[in-house]
Amino acid sequence: MKFDKSTLNNDTLLDLYRRLLKPRLIEEKMLILLRQGKISKWFSGIGQEAIAVGVTSAMQDEEYILPMHRNLGVFTTRNIPLYRLFSQWQGKANGFTKGRDRSFHFGTQQYKIVGMISHLGPQFGVADGIALASKLKNKNQVTTVFTGEGGTSEGDIHEALNVASVWQLPVLFCIENNGYGLSTPTKEQYNCENLADRAIGYGMESHIIDGNNILEVYTKISEITESIRKNPRPVLIEFKTFRMRGHEEASGTKYVPQDLMDQWAKKDPIENYQEFLKNEGILTDEDEVKIKEDIIHEINKHLEIAFAEEPITPHLSTELNDVFQEFNYQEVKSEENKEELRLVDAISEGLKQSMQRHEDLVIMGQDVAEYGGVFKITEGFVEAFGKERVRNTPICESAIIESAMGLSIAGIKSVVELQFSDFVTSGFNPVVNYLAKSHYRWSQNADVVLRMPCGAGVAAGPFHSQTNEAWFTKTPGLKVVFPAFPYDAKGLLATAINDPNPVLFFEHKALYRSIRQDVPTDYYTLPFGKASLLKEGNDITIIAYGAAVHWALNTLDAHPNISADVIDLRTLQPLDTEAIYTSVKKTGKAIILQEDSLFGGIASDISSLIMEHCFEYLDAPVKRVASLDTPIPFINQLEEQYLAKGKFEEELLKLLDY
Repeated sequence: MKFDKSTLNNDTLLDLYRRLLKPRLIEEKMLILLRQGKISKWFSGIGQEAIAVGVTSAMQDEEYILPMHRNLGVFTTRNIPLYRLFSQWQGKANGFTKGRDRSFHFGTQQYKIVGMISHLGPQFGVADGIALASKLKNKNQVTTVFTGEGGTSEGDIHEALNVASVWQLPVLFCIENNGYGLSTPTKEQYNCENLADRAIGYGMESHIIDGNNILEVYTKISEITESIRKNPRPVLIEFKTFRMRGHEEASGTKYVPQDLMDQWAKKDPIENYQEFLKNEGILTDEDEVKIKEDIIHEINKHLEIAFAEEPITPHLSTELNDVFQEFNYQEVKSEENKEELRLVDAISEGLKQSMQRHEDLVIMGQDVAEYGGVFKITEGFVEAFGKERVRNTPICESAIIESAMGLSIAGIKSVVELQFSDFVTSGFNPVVNYLAKSHYRWSQNADVVLRMPCGAGVAAGPFHSQTNEAWFTKTPGLKVVFPAFPYDAKGLLATAINDPNPVLFFEHKALYRSIRQDVPTDYYTLPFGKASLLKEGNDITIIAYGAAVHWALNTLDAHPNISADVIDLRTLQPLDTEAIYTSVKKTGKAIILQEDSLFGGIASDISSLIMEHCFEYLDAPVKRVASLDTPIPFINQLEEQYLAKGKFEEELLKLLDY
């Protein structure tokens, strides 16, 4: 192994040696503790330390790094106190996740590190968002993100690379090609000579670097990052290296040929660099002993602190309260000037006023710029706010949702328009595994609103007609809003954007241009978790949301003798259970109407809540009315048969007669 020290002084060379040695000595200690049962799991980076250390040493302290589970050198080079790392691995409070996640699944704003999730791929998209924020704020900073060669097979990776190239984002994409994805060798992972060659397809610069040579990593990455700061653009790096231990310790390495292990053992990044320093007269035997003693002393001292820390004591209120970032709702009223607006106009006006109020708010989505979105909600926004803030995206839901998460990490709010709510399936993973869990895991909020045009009644067929809100009300960490009227839509959208937590904002397509209402012209907000009582009566409680609200009201118009409470839920998470219970206790009967198919829908949970909390007040079983348990058909006569509105009247009358 050849080392070129021509541009580096001896102090830097020794500092790199200390930084290399530290994660290796920590790992050796952790492997002992793992066998003693004092930590639960370990993902070894032995043999790969030069990559994490060299890259991090080339970065500026204020620049974000998104490491993986073999990048201990990122954390130690950023000088995180070791006792905090040890507490993290033991699941104690001084860690970064309050015992809620393990190993390297954490981030820290203090040290500008954003930890991985097990799904690997979303890291690249999140890096895109952080880099976009840097570009929007003219910070001239680089965002660095890691993955392994196995992770490059994930679709999120390809989406993120494409977005970074199209938007020319200052991201350093680092692939640690260490030979195996768990036990699967590279020849079964991809069919190209070098992963760096893939950059050609994205129109992106790439480099191949010897990942076991600390000086090559440090000097080349220093040059590349400095170039990116001056000329923002994405660069793909493939580090050639090898994993000397199992994917994690339990998996072992029996699947690796011994001659391959022997070959890479000779390329150990620390042993070779140490020998080079000694040959150059830069490191003496005495220096080596002293450096190792100092690091071992630091490790033992910080282990004592971590071991002495008391185990976490569960507190129910703490767990529940940490799912969301605290949001202090600020009511803004506006009732003086009103104009009649359609639902689509109210949403557009509310979005525009929020763009004016939040000067760095970014809108992203397919065709949202000059075209104005397929429903024309953002028409004219480019002229008003510019293309930096109103951004057309490639067709890549995952990468854009992940980019929104990255913007949030960097302190910027965003609204993502899913062209149709059905298409969220292509970005489902980052919604339920990243946005939803981030604050609970490491106190990083996801300040993201996903706009979800949804619903049947427009003959759009199985892929453009779903009301899929129940997928997300099931997931702790997400807020779900579903207005039925223009007034509610405008005020609730303003609140959704103000809320620092992830909000899915459902907009029913069939209501866009069919429902009109007088709406305040100025900016205003409405609270989450507060249902609207549209009608008051004594015979029955009707609970609905979205288009189903209008179906219920139309049915009552045809039966003026029915005395009913009609509750429009408006938000599904949080849910106004108080309004539901108060009404049911008064009327003694409840019917829940939803557009979604029956099994597993919102109506089922509301029915259960009523049975648990209002059973002694009921004069009849709680009734659920929903659409057929089939995909949504296209042709009108089949769609009408599918929808719940055709059977609501009959079920309502049956329940009244019970």
